[in-house]
Amino acid sequence: MSATVDQGAGAHDGGDAVAGEERTELKRAIGPKLLLLFIVGDILGTGVYSLTGRVASEVGGAAWAPFIVAFAVALVTAFSYLELVTKYPKAAGAALYTHKAFGIHFLTFLVAFTVMCSGVTSASTAANAFAANLADGFGLDGENSTLVLGIALAFMLLVAAVNVRGVSESVKANVVLTAVELSGLLLVILVGIYAATGGKADFSRVTVFDTGGDKSVFLAITAATSLAFFAMVGFEDAVNMAEETHDPVRNFPKIMLTGLGITGLIYVLVAIFSVALVPVGELGEGDTPLTKVISAGLPDFPADSVFPFIAMFAVANSALINMLMASRLIYGMARQEVLPPALGWVHRGRQTPWVAIVFTTVIAFGLITFVSTSDSDVVPALGGTTALLLLAVFTVVNIAVLVLRRDPINRKHFVTPTVLPVVGALACFFFTLPVTGRDPIQYTIAAWLLGIGVVLWALTWAANRAFFGKKTYLRDPEDLAPDDAPKN
Repeated sequence: MSATVDQGAGAHDGGDAVAGEERTELKRAIGPKLLLLFIVGDILGTGVYSLTGRVASEVGGAAWAPFIVAFAVALVTAFSYLELVTKYPKAAGAALYTHKAFGIHFLTFLVAFTVMCSGVTSASTAANAFAANLADGFGLDGENSTLVLGIALAFMLLVAAVNVRGVSESVKANVVLTAVELSGLLLVILVGIYAATGGKADFSRVTVFDTGGDKSVFLAITAATSLAFFAMVGFEDAVNMAEETHDPVRNFPKIMLTGLGITGLIYVLVAIFSVALVPVGELGEGDTPLTKVISAGLPDFPADSVFPFIAMFAVANSALINMLMASRLIYGMARQEVLPPALGWVHRGRQTPWVAIVFTTVIAFGLITFVSTSDSDVVPALGGTTALLLLAVFTVVNIAVLVLRRDPINRKHFVTPTVLPVVGALACFFFTLPVTGRDPIQYTIAAWLLGIGVVLWALTWAANRAFFGKKTYLRDPEDLAPDDAPKN
């Protein structure tokens, strides 16, 4: 496996370009350190802060097992992404890879819109978790659905404002938020170590599988992995920022694998100490399980007052990064004339796709409102839908890697062992199936979101036929010059 820099004509953009950087209208503002923080911050977000207890309630004390399985599936798929992002360092990500591999325009659109939807559902999950932690931290009435909904919508509006402000500002905000969310998880681990040395931890619970007697251990682990996988997603968002990253061909392999390794280790340690300090039944109750872990291991620490605010920063980071990614995908599809051209308008001063940001924010508003007023539990429903959508995309991406081996390029790039995409495709497809114990509402939400996308695609196709005498089509992003995109 290798990765080297393309020594071609590297073009210049708003920042200082280096050899290997291709022309882009977007501003390159992400170096290796910021890329690592972007990946770590995106993965270490809503999932581990809100779903640790629910994972434990599925399998008992062995809550670490689903996280390890989810990490393995994510790692295998990450190798596929690394081969593709270093081979085609473009912002379109999975959509570009699908387009190059299969050339079926509607399939490409479905993949792109599915990734966008996964970002919006993840951000909506974060918005609801943010509202719950804010209510908990300030002692507000967390059972008041109207209050929680209002907080979640206001928070999403703030995320949109930061996104419109610019990618540099968004990435700087990510640095601060990642530092805070990382400190919260390290606090859980340190408290766990302290409690263990003081004899307060019961590690005998860590090896106990308790499925409640209604399912086998295998089905319990698959159901819990479906939840835990939401905590591992995020690495795939980074490839959509390739055109805003310095020297992506050289930087992505080492940074993505480092980020996955860091987060995987943290998740396993958090799961082990959580179960060792808090009984599984108690851990699975409520939306703030890690607060209970801190209180159990360090009773004198004001966890109920402090930790909800740390969790707020963590979920805020997830929302910011996912909305950043989702808006870039809508922008990319508009540039390729799959969606209305207006969605590709770029703000002249800020160099941000402001119309796409507004569009994705409106969808998030609707999603937050729909789930908050339904009978389903918000975080598992949206988190599970995010994982479901991404697992479907990961299945396609793993297959695309093998297909695109027939498309050699004239420079070295990262190459993954052939067995990994095969294993990744089979594993990802399996975890999309109902046999894993998914809540049916996840399929309902996914269907509604994709339905919106198909309607938009059909309207664009019809408009192009009526006004321009042509069908909607996907142009290869490599054929687009930076000034092809409309600005406003």
